[in-house]
Amino acid sequence: MHRKLVATGASLAGVAVLLGAFGTHALAGRLGPQALGWWQTAIQYQAWHAIGIFALGLSGPDWTRRPAWLLAAGVLIFATTLYAMALGAPRWLGAVTPVGGLLMIAGWGLLVWQAISSRD
Repeated sequence: MHRKLVATGASLAGVAVLLGAFGTHALAGRLGPQALGWWQTAIQYQAWHAIGIFALGLSGPDWTRRPAWLLAAGVLIFATTLYAMALGAPRWLGAVTPVGGLLMIAGWGLLVWQAISSRD
């Protein structure tokens, strides 16, 4: 078990629930449809990837660490830029969002590669 990954996944999941509730109760009447869409997309990607990171942390093999950290970095960049834009940050942050998406894709791709080529 990789405790830091378990803690990271659990933290990201808890924050996703917190921000989801905040969005539903505090922001629903204040944000437009596009901003709420960004908020919901960020919540979904953060929650699903948090579960993946948590599971990889519990799985044990060392070869799962790099993919999990790529997922964590990706979800932080992806979700954070969407949250920020939803709350009124400059739209140019939307150019940074795909970097997070690419890191998540790289994490899943590396996991596939590691799983296929691992000897344990």
